[in-house]
Amino acid sequence: MCPRLFRSRSPHRKNNVESLIHKSSFRRSLLKGDGKSGWWSVFPCRHNFCCIMTTSAFPEPTANCGSESTSHAPTSFIVPDLVSHCSYPLVYHPEGDSVAQQSVDWLDTSCPDLSAKQRRALHGLKAGELTAYCYHTTSPERLRVISDFMNYLFHLDNISDGMMTRDTEVLSDSVMNALWFSNFYRPTSSCGKKQPAEELNAGKLARDFWARCIPDAGPGTQARFKETLELFFEAVNVQAQMRDTDCVADLESYISLRRDTSGCKPCWALIEYALDIDLPDFVVEDPIIMALNQSTNDLVTWSNDIFSYNVEQSRGDTHNMIVILMKYHGHTLQSAVDYVGELCRLTIDAFQRDRESIPNWGPEIQAMVEKYITGLEAWIVGSLHWSFMTERYFGKAGAEVKKNRFVALLPPV
Repeated sequence: MCPRLFRSRSPHRKNNVESLIHKSSFRRSLLKGDGKSGWWSVFPCRHNFCCIMTTSAFPEPTANCGSESTSHAPTSFIVPDLVSHCSYPLVYHPEGDSVAQQSVDWLDTSCPDLSAKQRRALHGLKAGELTAYCYHTTSPERLRVISDFMNYLFHLDNISDGMMTRDTEVLSDSVMNALWFSNFYRPTSSCGKKQPAEELNAGKLARDFWARCIPDAGPGTQARFKETLELFFEAVNVQAQMRDTDCVADLESYISLRRDTSGCKPCWALIEYALDIDLPDFVVEDPIIMALNQSTNDLVTWSNDIFSYNVEQSRGDTHNMIVILMKYHGHTLQSAVDYVGELCRLTIDAFQRDRESIPNWGPEIQAMVEKYITGLEAWIVGSLHWSFMTERYFGKAGAEVKKNRFVALLPPV
């Protein structure tokens, strides 16, 4: 039986889409995913996801079923046109293709246990191309390090998707061990858990790219990367527990969790690494900068829920906002997709308003901040376009879907 807190408490409460973005209560909740407040603050033990609490001020969506008939199961949906709503320039790194090939070869040769199907998926993923769009001003050497992490992050996402809770803990411990003890493998034990004598391959890969990253990464950047990757694993662990019990989160819980399962936050730290900057803590902790980070995360994450929905529904994956809107809020498939698309558009608008309101910290810091925010813009536009280039979501039909926006539902697998 799914715990009560993961269910919608008031599916018929009327709040329009814009209120979800602009209400002051929600704007405050945007800043509550930092591990110090919001539902994380009452999450003392990662092994018990029933401890999660949601922010009561978070508004619920309007249960608008649209015009689609509910008497027949849907067979397709139309993707919202988010690309046209994003005006930031799309720029590709001059060395993007060559670095992308080097990076995918690195992961391919470093993972001998991959099946032929997994290797095809790795090459069709094009994570290096995503990196070349999102970090297009960095040096080729740093682009390679980031590209390796991006390929690695998708690899972690793939191998953790079907894991039970205990398995995700072992994976997390192995990877974080490599980040904290970067020079050599040092098995540790705590809380009755002991790491294996032989380092897992996931740990070896993390140690490889991290050892190449830290000589050029500032102390603040390193700390933020490790802290946010730990949050990623904490959230993946919660997701695994929910999967173990067939539990579907309510909207508030899902959004808080998804902001970390997305894996975006470590990528924001790598913007600093790519630009050879190390933002002061008082800048990183400024409410406007935090809101910009959160808006970028939400845009990348929520748009991904649209792009990945077809593949995920075919394998029964419920960690998706579209699923939650249909399950708890009376939406049809198309109205849920449209709703998430509207959230994405409003999030881009909110990002631009906040971008125009950044404080002035003086010429030196301001130059770093401007570069950093431009890096966030590159992620917004780059991720939208890349989603139709990769074969991860639409197979070979990405260009056609981008043009016509029509998606036929895949059969269950």
